[in-house]
Amino acid sequence: MGEGSTGAAAAEVAEVADAVVRGATTWRRAGLAGAAIGVVAAGAAAGVAIERLTVGRGMRKKARLALDAAGPYGSLRGMPGTAYAEDGTELAYEVDEVESDTQAARRRRLFGRRAPAPVTVVFSHGYCLNQDSWHFQRAALRGVVRCVYWDQRSHGRSGRGVAQARDREPVSIDQLGRDLRAVIDAAAPEGPLVLVGHSMGGMTTMALADQFPDLVRERVAAVALVGTSSGGLGEVNFGLPVAGVNAVRRVLPGVLRALGSQAELVERGRRATSDLFAGVIKRYSFSSKDVDPAVARFAERMIESTPIDVVAEYYPAFNDHDKTEALKHFAALPVLVLAGDEDLVTPSGHSEVIAGLLPDAELVLVPDAGHLVMLEHPEAVTDRLADLLARTGTVATG
Repeated sequence: MGEGSTGAAAAEVAEVADAVVRGATTWRRAGLAGAAIGVVAAGAAAGVAIERLTVGRGMRKKARLALDAAGPYGSLRGMPGTAYAEDGTELAYEVDEVESDTQAARRRRLFGRRAPAPVTVVFSHGYCLNQDSWHFQRAALRGVVRCVYWDQRSHGRSGRGVAQARDREPVSIDQLGRDLRAVIDAAAPEGPLVLVGHSMGGMTTMALADQFPDLVRERVAAVALVGTSSGGLGEVNFGLPVAGVNAVRRVLPGVLRALGSQAELVERGRRATSDLFAGVIKRYSFSSKDVDPAVARFAERMIESTPIDVVAEYYPAFNDHDKTEALKHFAALPVLVLAGDEDLVTPSGHSEVIAGLLPDAELVLVPDAGHLVMLEHPEAVTDRLADLLARTGTVATG
């Protein structure tokens, strides 16, 4: 790496480190835990500086570009549409329609001699992701079952949440449930539904049931809750020492608000420390040691694309989330509860709690799987979804 590029890298990281120091006046109010966060951030900046002096920015950039081009992840597109939330937020969705008998071979592989009743499967994604997080399931079901994929407000191709950007209202899980209702009304206004939600998407699905029980009773044929929780997220330690997590948890909402108010500065810092964040993302997304680097990079791109102010405004909603009572609306339905057994974000114990409240549900804990189980072990998730779809109303296929 040349002297000029070395100097540029060092200058860039120095700027980030300076931003960390300047931001410390805001974090100082958070006390010891706030100072700890500042130290970690400064240390990260220093570590990246050393790494950049030895590896080379251009080489890492080329590696990322190669991974971005290595697979078709996130390239599947359907018929686009727009739903409108109650505050006017534009919610982007896409529909994959059932195709002709040219899909017979894939249909047989998924369902054998059985096939699902004509349903619309509505997929809701998780926090800091988008509809493309269902890439592998979409590829398998494409043309076989009618499916709707949508981006939650301020994520993916959906518009910035109007209530948040204009009125400074906090995001709530209940609001997301109403957003899902708007998407259903626009993309699947009639016929039976199968609801599939991952992480925050599962919470969105519970919020829909809580507010619109008649819709669930009259139209929902089955539900899949993947890597999600019905409440108690304030107790999750993310695989870290409990004492440290409790300290950070007390100040993190304030720190995130401060970072969100300086979004442009923080985004520059995220870009400069992208190597560090790539490791953090991988740690909390996957458990397997041999996860495909192109899949890991795909997840990284989705998470990186979520602006810091969106990350900040969503975070408090998870501590407030409690939809334990809403689960009763799924009690008479076929339900799949699936999680990675090494999930550090919504630990598998939360799925076990859900299954305990729905004793007829199928509980599946996927070995050696983290939070993004549908990307890490796609066939395990797809096969279980196919079984669930077949249970919605099976017919012989000859």
